[in-house]
Amino acid sequence: MSDHHRNPKRVKNILHFFKKQNEGSSSSMPSSPSSSSPICGEKPPSEFQRVESHRVHCNQQVDTNSLERDPGLRRQICTYSINERDNVRKAYILLEPYQPTLGEYPHHLDRNQNRRFQQCWFKQFPWLEYSVHEDKGFCFPCFVFETDHSHKAFTIDGLKNWKRVGGEKCVFLGHVGNINSPHHLAMQKWMHLSNPSQHIDRVVQSPQDVTKNRLRLASTIESIRYVANQELAFRGNDESCESSNRGNFIELIKDFSRMNVEVEKVILENAPGNAKYIASTIQKEILNIFANKVRKKIREEVGDDGKFCILVDEALNESKKEQMTIILRFVGRDGFIQDRFFEIISVHDTNSSTLKTKICKVLGKHTLLVKNMCGQGYDDVSNMRGQWNGLQALFLNDCPYEYYIYCFAHRLQLALNVATKEVGVIWRFFSMLNNIMNFVGASAKRHSELKLFRKAEIQRLLEAGKLGMGTGANQIRCLQRPGTTRCGSHFSSIISFIDLFGATKTLLDEIGRN
Repeated sequence: MSDHHRNPKRVKNILHFFKKQNEGSSSSMPSSPSSSSPICGEKPPSEFQRVESHRVHCNQQVDTNSLERDPGLRRQICTYSINERDNVRKAYILLEPYQPTLGEYPHHLDRNQNRRFQQCWFKQFPWLEYSVHEDKGFCFPCFVFETDHSHKAFTIDGLKNWKRVGGEKCVFLGHVGNINSPHHLAMQKWMHLSNPSQHIDRVVQSPQDVTKNRLRLASTIESIRYVANQELAFRGNDESCESSNRGNFIELIKDFSRMNVEVEKVILENAPGNAKYIASTIQKEILNIFANKVRKKIREEVGDDGKFCILVDEALNESKKEQMTIILRFVGRDGFIQDRFFEIISVHDTNSSTLKTKICKVLGKHTLLVKNMCGQGYDDVSNMRGQWNGLQALFLNDCPYEYYIYCFAHRLQLALNVATKEVGVIWRFFSMLNNIMNFVGASAKRHSELKLFRKAEIQRLLEAGKLGMGTGANQIRCLQRPGTTRCGSHFSSIISFIDLFGATKTLLDEIGRN
């Protein structure tokens, strides 16, 4: 039988997971008295508009009657098994926020004033929930969709400080935050899932459009795979249609189009404006999928009960953001020692307890048990090697067999620094370089003057045609100070000094004359 005559395979969509509710069922959103007036001076953002519960239909396996409604007593979403969480979320969305109407809410004494929850807050903040058992307020969308518990006061602990509700520093408005806050993201998810018009079965696409989208996406995926595997830069200086070189990524897609006419018909300028699949966000999403697959493969190499060591180091990136890298060292199934780059994460500080929490979170995410660690290697800074509060000591408290080894690459860097000081010419060069760095960088005024001289120098060179123009070119840089423990920092320091040599010389001459 040909493919044309086969019966199409029934595919489940999102509506299969919902069941119809009685039309006469009353909403749990209570109506506030008309005499109630807003207690916050500022007008709530547009996301405060009530999320109308379009009754989504589902053959839900989770019995809504079995779910605890009181936010102070119910289980957190993360305590359910992975396969149950989506169903539990949908069930709670069907139930809507828990907003009980009481004749009188409990009050407590706060600095000689009786304070209590106000029912009118439900109208101002439709996401607000109230726990009768705990006499606390909670956030419904953050409970349903938040995964990192960054707002524990509104998802786990609850809020009871009614004095902070109202005024310019209203705690509810502070929780809502800006447009990119976790609360706003949770609100968007709540509204989208509650709106049947946005469900996938309502989006009609012809088979031809589906085929074109898949071919377009396949070209993007293969281009990203090649560029990433060859460790090439994705972006180009000029990616406009008029550019002769639009960067490695787009140029590779154009090569695919030259080899296949069908690909040429659906990519780049021939693609819809909202489905080109070449934006940087799309590239990062696909790269993240690749990274997760690589980490999954590394996890399989380690084995279920395999022993492993960790190598950790932190450094500042170009945007001055502290990042920590984690490398796994283990014996593979073939009996050879393997070193695998596993993860790079951002850390807000380099405190040993913070680093330990981040490392344990990464290992736990991939079911790598800390008790199976048999070694740890870091550099010689105090937050790593500290005997009592260092990172190695914290891990040794959990497992006495996680031996700490001082990083040999770090030792080599220190040895090279000491050895070069014995060579007179090199020592004098870097001593003079350090003196210049310290002299210019120690004063904010001299630092600003250096930038002004460099800006004037760039302008003069551009007018003379000695410098080219382009995106990211001719940036005003700063002098970089070499670090004893940073590999490659001396090279970066020399490069920055060469770029700013003319401006630095002009600055020193000007200071000498004045």
